[in-house]
Amino acid sequence: MDLQQIKQRFGIIGNSFGLNRAIDVAVQVAPTDLSVLITGESGTGKEVMPQIIHQSSARKHGSYIAVNCGAIPEGTIDSELFGHEKGAFTGALSDRKGYFEEANGGTIFLDEIGELPLNTQVRLLRVLEAGEFIKVGSSKVLKTDVRVVAATNVKMEQAIKEGKFREDLYYRLNSVPISIPPLRERADDIYLLFRKFANDFATRYRMPAIRLTNDAKELLLRYRWPGNIRQLKNITEQISVIEQQREINGETITKYLPYHSGDNLPAIITDHKKEESDFSNEREILYKVLFDMKNDMNDLKKLVLDLMENDGVNAQGEHAHIIQKLYQSEDGDFVPDNNRQPVTYQQPVHEEHHESIQDTEEFVEESLSLADKEIELIKKALDKYNGRRKQAAVELGISERTLYRKIKEYQIER
Repeated sequence: MDLQQIKQRFGIIGNSFGLNRAIDVAVQVAPTDLSVLITGESGTGKEVMPQIIHQSSARKHGSYIAVNCGAIPEGTIDSELFGHEKGAFTGALSDRKGYFEEANGGTIFLDEIGELPLNTQVRLLRVLEAGEFIKVGSSKVLKTDVRVVAATNVKMEQAIKEGKFREDLYYRLNSVPISIPPLRERADDIYLLFRKFANDFATRYRMPAIRLTNDAKELLLRYRWPGNIRQLKNITEQISVIEQQREINGETITKYLPYHSGDNLPAIITDHKKEESDFSNEREILYKVLFDMKNDMNDLKKLVLDLMENDGVNAQGEHAHIIQKLYQSEDGDFVPDNNRQPVTYQQPVHEEHHESIQDTEEFVEESLSLADKEIELIKKALDKYNGRRKQAAVELGISERTLYRKIKEYQIER
């Protein structure tokens, strides 16, 4: 079957690159017996991929069992997966086959594998490596031939660091990784899914399908959908049942989009005034203070120079070292020239007396503009990390979003 035939068979809606890639990998790995680990946020539709793998494999005539590891109590999960002998524990009134014995010759889908207890992880590792398991309360080793497909919405690397998941089991399950993209990364698919759900609910509840105005469509595209496809389907059903009007505008649909903090904020464009300061952390605040101090020093230098020129202040005498210190380089490498005559600043005279002016020095002030310094720091950070903006943002101590905005604001080409 080609890609479109697979989508039609399993009811998959969408044409995003990430979704198509996930389906393609599932079809390619299906003829093998390799373990597969499917990752993705909750509600992205991970449960469809094991079905594609099973139905496209030589095991399609065998059993397919889906197990939600997070829904089984820790005390009974070993019995559920591997079975138990009569009398193994209180309530074990007879022998019982576990899922791995029932699925022999077929495929078992372990959803929410990240919730599996550590003791059960050891048992599962043995099944994956040797195809062997022991029932609870038994000493007899049993064999099973099962294809294991697992899925999780947990960040497994973090779970391993925290000691919640075995590293060896992770690599054994992750022989072939498949990643399902979140709905917010499938912008072109959002309205297609909404229309499909709207038609389904119209048929189910025997009512006209709801339609969206342009502003309502725009809100759907800009919302972050923390609950992904499951959330979109739920909201579509609510609107279909509750609203009397069949044409839904932006104001109406906003009532059904829940507010979420942090990363789950609706991406709504507002006209709020720009905040007084764009600095988001201590390092940026420190930069701002330093730049302000340099600007103040620059103003002070100009003021002293102006006083010396207009009032004829002499740079010699007991205060000469103060004047020199004021104009020394910021690196502190100013070395007075003892052989040079002291500089005397006199009041301006008419053009015919210009020759009476002694040595004069031209003070070239470096640019102390805050914007120039920001541009310089951003370019240095981007050069240091070869244009990788995420690492550059970490080096600068600002958010990646702030760095993007400043690159655009200053038109920095990278």
